[in-house]
Amino acid sequence: MFRMTHIENIPHILQNGVTHSTSANANPNFVAIGDSSLISTRNSFLLDNGKLLGDYIPFYFGYRMPMLYVVQKGFNMVAPTPAENIVYCVSSVQKIIDLKLDFVFTDGHAVDSFSSQYTKEDVQNIDSLIDKNAINAKYWKDENDLDLKRKKEAEFLVLGDIAPDGVLGYVTYKDNAKKRLIDFGADASKVVVKPEYYF
Repeated sequence: MFRMTHIENIPHILQNGVTHSTSANANPNFVAIGDSSLISTRNSFLLDNGKLLGDYIPFYFGYRMPMLYVVQKGFNMVAPTPAENIVYCVSSVQKIIDLKLDFVFTDGHAVDSFSSQYTKEDVQNIDSLIDKNAINAKYWKDENDLDLKRKKEAEFLVLGDIAPDGVLGYVTYKDNAKKRLIDFGADASKVVVKPEYYF
């Protein structure tokens, strides 16, 4: 699973893990990437379980997501962020289970009314509930599947903070970004350079 963040947030993540904005351990110098209007929508979006979507830390099941395209290119009033300043924090469903964290997952973009929401009880069926072909599709416009973009953006939502050991590794765009992470204190063996994960 993949969560995108600004490289300047990595020192805090190495020390505190991935923290929620309302956490006592929240990053006071957090550098945001993404669409602020969508973030605001998510903060007030009520999930089926009665909790707010904004209470969860979201991950995608894949990389090269539509959101990354917006962040890199600077659409929808979002200021563009260079690829070398965007880092993927990588975790796994099993790791979140091992950490005994509460979670919800969806089969599409979480705020889309067509998306279904699932709980821990459904996790053993996750491989059949999410559309891996859509998630791994390089492009998300397909005249034969008008629902492709929604399904590609399936989410895994974790309630509360994720400890540093919940991040299994990091992906960067270039070697210079990898070096910065190592200089921040990241384990070199856990940082990989994958330009194909970016636009």
